Amino acid sequence: MSDFPSRVLRWYELYGRKDLPWQQPDAYCVWISEIMLQQTQVQTVIPYFERFMQSFPDVIVLADANLDAVLDHWSGLGYYARARNLHSAARTICDEHDGAFPQRFDDVAALPGIGRSTAGAIMALAYDERYPILDGNVKRVLARHGAIAGWPGKTDVAKALWQAAEEHTPESGIRDYTQAMMDLGATVCTRSRPQCDACPVNAECAARKAGTIDQYPGRKTKKAKPLKQTTMVLAVSDGSIYLERRPPAGIWGGLWSLPELSSGQVGDWCRATLDSAGWGIESWDSLRHSFSHYDLDIQPVVVRIDATSRKVADNDDAIWHSLDAAPPGGIAAPVQKLINTLKDETYAQNN
Repeated sequence: MSDFPSRVLRWYELYGRKDLPWQQPDAYCVWISEIMLQQTQVQTVIPYFERFMQSFPDVIVLADANLDAVLDHWSGLGYYARARNLHSAARTICDEHDGAFPQRFDDVAALPGIGRSTAGAIMALAYDERYPILDGNVKRVLARHGAIAGWPGKTDVAKALWQAAEEHTPESGIRDYTQAMMDLGATVCTRSRPQCDACPVNAECAARKAGTIDQYPGRKTKKAKPLKQTTMVLAVSDGSIYLERRPPAGIWGGLWSLPELSSGQVGDWCRATLDSAGWGIESWDSLRHSFSHYDLDIQPVVVRIDATSRKVADNDDAIWHSLDAAPPGGIAAPVQKLINTLKDETYAQNN
């Protein structure tokens, strides 16, 4: 067997990260961190993780929490399906596992939002059991080390990477090895400007020998992102703003947001929704927000509504929310940016 894992473990002992707040043999803690770390860097995750754990210290508290509260703790972290899946998985754990985080790989992998690599990471980090992982950082290390060409999203490339992950995972020291591989990809074998001289397995790295480090891992063929447009209405009345809850699925699912219109018929919307024609309608400069698959140009329109004639929101999915109050739940970053701009403008006008 190659001494790959022993080299990685020796490197970890000297240089690995050992003070991250989720580095403890607790499955719930590891699970929350692994979901947050999907598509998100460690330094961004740390304050979110600490706040989340203070509010939802165990799976039972999380399962009993209102989804709005969970999404509020996720605001700004993006990829909100992760938060909805956490909440759903917590309820599954309570219903099917008596509130105890499962200890079998198949049960962990069956939870909403957990795939093979995340399940493996939980089993390895929480229970010290031998399961390989293949997150973005590990893919990069293994692709370069073995010169495994192609985009990892392709079935044959993924199969080759999983085989390499399985072959290199040692029989013992699983917890440290798993953390070491993630650290190695995050701090040494980085996407750009990798520190090859500091890598513990550089002597046998096929890509380094061939001088082709920048070719691994292969990248998906880029397509021009489509541009979509929408109008968002900032209906304000007596220090409150009108918010609607988005549908549970799709972009920003379950979050509180501004009403969206596909056309500029703001007056018609005000009459139909708020029983008011509105006055002082004002258009702001458009705001562009980028998603992974498309760009969205948001046209903000501010509408002043007479408080004496406005329609009272009469359901759980629409509210008049005080601008001075804490958010009613999760709010997407660009929507919160528009609300903050409105608050700043309102404050300036009143002072």
